[in-house]
Amino acid sequence: MRALLLLTSAIALASGAAQAQDVSGVLAANRAATGGAAFAGKGALAVKYAYAGQGMTGTVGSTYDVATGAFVDSFAVGPLTGASGFDGAGAWMKDMSGAITPQAGGDTRQLAVNEAYRDANLWWRPRFGGAAVTSLGVKTDAGRSYDVLSVKPVAGKPFEAWFDAQTHLLARTIEPQGSQTITTFFSDYRPVDGALIAGKEVIDDGTGVQYRQTQTFESARFLPARPIADYAAPRWTVSDARIDNPSGRTTVPFQLLNNHIYAKVKINGKGPFLCIFDTGGHDLLTPETARLLAVKSEGQAPGTGAGVNVVDTAFARGVSFQIGDLTIAGQTIAVLPFEEREVEGFPEQGMIGFEVFRRFVTQIDYGKRTLTFIDPARFDPKDAGTPIPFVFYSHLPQVQGAFEGIPGLFDIDTGSRSELDITKPTVAANGLMAKHPKGVAAVDGWGVGGPSRSYITRGSELTLGPIKTSGVVAGFSTDAKGAFADPNYEGNVGSKFLKQFIVTFDYGRQIMYLKRLPKPDPDVGTFDRAGFWINTSPAGFKIVDLTAGGAAQAAGLKVGDEITAVDGAPAPSIAISDLRQKLRDEPAGTKVDLVVKSAGTARPVTLTLKDQI
Repeated sequence: MRALLLLTSAIALASGAAQAQDVSGVLAANRAATGGAAFAGKGALAVKYAYAGQGMTGTVGSTYDVATGAFVDSFAVGPLTGASGFDGAGAWMKDMSGAITPQAGGDTRQLAVNEAYRDANLWWRPRFGGAAVTSLGVKTDAGRSYDVLSVKPVAGKPFEAWFDAQTHLLARTIEPQGSQTITTFFSDYRPVDGALIAGKEVIDDGTGVQYRQTQTFESARFLPARPIADYAAPRWTVSDARIDNPSGRTTVPFQLLNNHIYAKVKINGKGPFLCIFDTGGHDLLTPETARLLAVKSEGQAPGTGAGVNVVDTAFARGVSFQIGDLTIAGQTIAVLPFEEREVEGFPEQGMIGFEVFRRFVTQIDYGKRTLTFIDPARFDPKDAGTPIPFVFYSHLPQVQGAFEGIPGLFDIDTGSRSELDITKPTVAANGLMAKHPKGVAAVDGWGVGGPSRSYITRGSELTLGPIKTSGVVAGFSTDAKGAFADPNYEGNVGSKFLKQFIVTFDYGRQIMYLKRLPKPDPDVGTFDRAGFWINTSPAGFKIVDLTAGGAAQAAGLKVGDEITAVDGAPAPSIAISDLRQKLRDEPAGTKVDLVVKSAGTARPVTLTLKDQI
């Protein structure tokens, strides 16, 4: 999974206060302190803030309905522009490429409900606007006392609201969003027609103080009420992409390396460059490719994904991609080191993700190793296979399914090398470790956040829509941070599972089609029999992780050892993707002759492959 956190720009307005531990008293004091009476009879409120943070400056704004909280937020920060909104029924986003996409996966709608609740100050209404509100008592921070409430709006999710015990103004909110917890600090309140609005907001996403974002009040004004339709997703038509082929489609070959899809792409008319095609990611460049193309970028936002680490992300305007007869032009993209060369064994130069898939029907034929992009108006689904509806969790397609009868939402992620990853919260909530005593703890992936670790076992059944598959290799994530710590979905389905099918994505209609291949890759359903994770090194392959009780440990191998030869062939002459597959697919009991260098001394080692699950 290589999903990115591109920008946090939520607008949270003054809405709170504090008074002892009585919930009604706390909120009544807040209403009085905030000038709640000034909101009565008003239609909408428009606010604008200057933005500074993550290496960029700009403006952010919000217009919301005072009665319902329906809102439209927008941002123009550095090279980035975008928006999001909620009309009381559906949430939507306008990403930095300009595409407008409905949001109903993960916690996206819950977060929109929460924002609308706070914007409209629904906690001032009878019975707190239907929310479950409880006191968490008085807390002290930096010498000040706060009355803290837990608030769960109807159809929303719980968040904390901290009210200053002296001023009774909202001082901070603490809200889980995806796999992160976002703390927003409010201060420097300003009068606006009798109401008080936070003049300064500082947003901390927990990735480090260097990524904090500050929003400083510029203006606010009350507006007449506007139709609720003004808060709904605007209409959007594709104007920045085309297929220059009379058939309305273009097909290009791809390589499947480490269960990742790679194809050649021209960027700004140059290349081709080798890019990964990832439904879990975005269109982006590595810093090396950006330098080669003289693409200028700015910003220092946190990039996260599978794994627990954070990398710096910058952004650039005006980048164009050409894939066969497909062109997508003038894109604002991310620039970040999303993979280490040692992991894949070759330099990944860019990524093609959501922005292209959103504009074209995309068909991945894992049997023929081809990618076909189709004009949505020319797409005929009659032979595409079994249709499975999906929703969007930000940029990710997410389908309803079940793992061993446990229902849930499953990301469809061609950028994952695994068959199936079950999120850590789902594992804990369902006691899955205890139910699967046969398994191993291992590194089973590597993404933006570095290595990801799981307990690997074999699941009895995975269901996606009407498609059922038995004996799937499942990783029960043990990562405390990163994408697999997110409690808002149950699992992540990767290319090793998907390569049993011809997979077609119609993002416009939100349907995925699966058509089983007559001869699926024999690699499906297998797991590493060597008992180590290796990356490339100058001498060949370096062991970076060992599985307890595995074949490598039994052969006396250790972390840091370098493999310089395999079955008589020099290790640098072997593609790491080929070796990894060999160590999965060769039967248990197969002997692999290695030459291993430890502390400068080489020795022969016979590795006897062993089933681990």
